[in-house]
Amino acid sequence: MVVIRLARGGAKKRPFFNIVATDSRNRRDGRFIERIGFYNPMAAGGEESIRIVQDRLAYWQGVGAQLSPTVARLAQTGKKVAA
Repeated sequence: MVVIRLARGGAKKRPFFNIVATDSRNRRDGRFIERIGFYNPMAAGGEESIRIVQDRLAYWQGVGAQLSPTVARLAQTGKKVAA
């Protein structure tokens, strides 16, 4: 099953997450099919904290991908980009 979830990056105590479409059997930070956005919980000031490419998210949901609970919550509040 394809799942859309967060893959952690960044340094220790400075998390940065990529929003990726991946097979559910892969490791959290392992191989993924496509990167469809990012989430930066440590964004300060005018920095962008979240970006999701909306048409790719809609595509993956259309072919049966499931959103993780965290990505579902972020997708409701996040900045959506058309392309």
